[in-house]
Amino acid sequence: MRLQGKTILVTAAGQGIGRACALAMAREGATVWATDLKQELLNAYAGVPNIKTHLLDVLKTAEVDTFAKKIGNIDVLFNCAGFVHQGDIMQVSDADWDFSMDLNVKSMYRTIRAFLPGMLEQGKGSVINMASAASNIKGAPNRVIYGASKAAVIGLTRALAADYVARGVRFNAICPGTIESPSLGERIQAVSSQTGKSVSEVRDMFVARQPIGRIGKPEEIAQLAVYLASDESSFTTGTSQIIDGGWSL
Repeated sequence: MRLQGKTILVTAAGQGIGRACALAMAREGATVWATDLKQELLNAYAGVPNIKTHLLDVLKTAEVDTFAKKIGNIDVLFNCAGFVHQGDIMQVSDADWDFSMDLNVKSMYRTIRAFLPGMLEQGKGSVINMASAASNIKGAPNRVIYGASKAAVIGLTRALAADYVARGVRFNAICPGTIESPSLGERIQAVSSQTGKSVSEVRDMFVARQPIGRIGKPEEIAQLAVYLASDESSFTTGTSQIIDGGWSL
């Protein structure tokens, strides 16, 4: 029960890493607000102890602010919402760029602005931002918007950590490599369509680039998120936690 008594908000908790993290945090005793855009995904939490659900569009400032007023102060904010764009700079439209930056970066600005005052009032809190090893840590082909946006997340996290280190609120980023998830399935399908290779061949390509010899599991990311949410990490702030099976070595 490492998170006993804590209230945690997880965005994009309907599937993949977000769902694994919400479930792991709830098992550790936290009251978890699992939010997502899709009600059918949230319905899968029915009957799960310690989890409350709420439809939330993190692209809408007013909606985020209203939700923050509804639930009050929280102890941990896990910004997991994001999008992986496939393509190089010549395949990027203005709309692609604006959407990815809005979802991957500005959504975190919205949620942090909404929930940080409560953490400051309590004199403690932990904010976990989902970044990626594909960022300023490592360049990845056909990930120009994604890499730029996740590098921005790391910069945002470090700047906030510097601003609030003396006021009890910690900010850390998680930087995964390739993780088994619905998002990965979509990327594999996109690469398959673009290259003419079979889905199986493309999946093998993703596995081959992992020095550890396999794709990561959402539950492995969840254990890191639990640590960063817990008081065990009380001396940890401003970090970019790489968890990528050696991909960025």
